[in-house]
Amino acid sequence: MNMEFNWLDMANRVIAGEEITDVEALVILNSKDDELLMLLHGAYQIRSHYFGNKVKLNMIINAKSGLCPENCGYCAQSSISNAPIDSYRMVNKDTLLKGAEQADKLNAGTYCIVASGRGPNRREMDTVVSAVEEIKEIYDLKVCACLGLLKSEQAERLKAAGVDRYNHNINTSREHHSEITTSHTYDDRVSTVKIANEAGISPCSGVIVGMKETKEDVIQMARSLKILDADSIPVNFLHAIDGTPLEGTHDLDPRYCLKVLALFRYINPTKEIRISGGREVNLRSLQPLGLYAANSIFIGDYLTTDGQESTKDHKMLEDLGFEIDYSNLPESLGETTV
Repeated sequence: MNMEFNWLDMANRVIAGEEITDVEALVILNSKDDELLMLLHGAYQIRSHYFGNKVKLNMIINAKSGLCPENCGYCAQSSISNAPIDSYRMVNKDTLLKGAEQADKLNAGTYCIVASGRGPNRREMDTVVSAVEEIKEIYDLKVCACLGLLKSEQAERLKAAGVDRYNHNINTSREHHSEITTSHTYDDRVSTVKIANEAGISPCSGVIVGMKETKEDVIQMARSLKILDADSIPVNFLHAIDGTPLEGTHDLDPRYCLKVLALFRYINPTKEIRISGGREVNLRSLQPLGLYAANSIFIGDYLTTDGQESTKDHKMLEDLGFEIDYSNLPESLGETTV
């Protein structure tokens, strides 16, 4: 190991408030596999400093599936996908309430209502708003909405209903965005995250790794999210689905995925970093190690793919000696600039 890149020293500098350089970021992604445990040990020092041994659990409901006009190359629900998925319009309020009940039973602190499409129409907004108002009366859950591109008045309605967090991923770097989709711009995505934040909703934005991007792209993703000041950063690893343009893309291995998680922790030390879609198929038997860098996971199924059994996730946390984190979201949300 090159002693110039002592992982513990780098971690201590990050905890002291320094930012790692682009050279150091690239060293993380290019590090040898025999340095992996030392790299994770450094990432864990940062994670432990800010979050201890606690893990946030999040549960998704696929509230509207398919029928999307966008052309995102990774997505089974897009207009250019031939993937054999169930397609349906927005579910009713009772279904959203049952999902909240399930999230509560699984000890998920955050319930994520996710709908396909470019953005919500009035009927969809009415359904979500009505459901969230009732959910907040019944359950001690944080509610995250992910409904696509958002307008200011829609964000204000969601905030008034009790939505705590809004998710809209940047997905990839600005430079690589046009390789993934052309039906909306990178700035459209950034704008939605800003609109949610300006309405007083905690911003959540993340990425999908494994879409033929470069390592420099991955570094730029992590830095862009730092500038955007997303409170929660879901890191997805591509689960290539048959029938999508990225079908057959399998560029990831578990060790590289762990290096990516470590990178995001070094660059975004104080943020919730969530191991998200593709965790099971890409990290495989190394899933537990991911939580030495990340401090959050999804429990249950994803949008169009199955997740690990919830009992296995709870057992994984127990075996690691980690605890479920029920803490509140940040109380004050600042202005963001990109």
